[in-house]
Amino acid sequence: MSPRLPPVTRNLLIANLVLYVAQVLLNDDNTMAITRWLGLWPIGHDIAVNMGGGDVAGLGFRPWQLVSYAFLHGSIMHILLNMYPLYMFGGLLERVMGARRFTIYYFVCLLAAGVAQLGVLYFFQPDQMYPTVGASGAIFGLLAAFAVLFPREKLMLIPIPVGIPAWLFVTLYGAAELIFGVTGTLNGIAHFAHLGGLVAGLALLWAWGVRPPRQS
Repeated sequence: MSPRLPPVTRNLLIANLVLYVAQVLLNDDNTMAITRWLGLWPIGHDIAVNMGGGDVAGLGFRPWQLVSYAFLHGSIMHILLNMYPLYMFGGLLERVMGARRFTIYYFVCLLAAGVAQLGVLYFFQPDQMYPTVGASGAIFGLLAAFAVLFPREKLMLIPIPVGIPAWLFVTLYGAAELIFGVTGTLNGIAHFAHLGGLVAGLALLWAWGVRPPRQS
């Protein structure tokens, strides 16, 4: 990890990695030793789950989960796909925004992503009882900020083999997430959480008076 990373981005990376290591060491996929408390569970009545060995756990929504879920991940690929853009964009955005504003921005995006996910589950999938984990909503917020601040910088959108402007990259990515979410494509991915983080980031930047730079 580069020592040149500013402190908030560095600490976010460390927190995510430490919690993922704890998930692995505690076999969280099977025991839910961490996810039962820190994953984002749908709003509603708790359910009793036999965890084995006579241990019965009550699983359900708790307020702190709106923050804690964003520091858990479901697999090594999941955390890599989130930590890589945090590493790539977080430091730059933190230097531009300043540590305090960057911190506010990051947590507003992850909170909005969590609220969006809870809303979709409550109104459209009320029978679902599974946890949401991952920093993706906050990462989509970072992508939104990068697209606003550096709209003409080139980013690569797989499988397109050429760089495209950041504003177009984020527009296409957001449109794809909306289509996937509405059609139910790629189940198991919280598409509306991603959109929640993206929209919240754009709204907060607008409220702060941040506008794309003028074309020179």
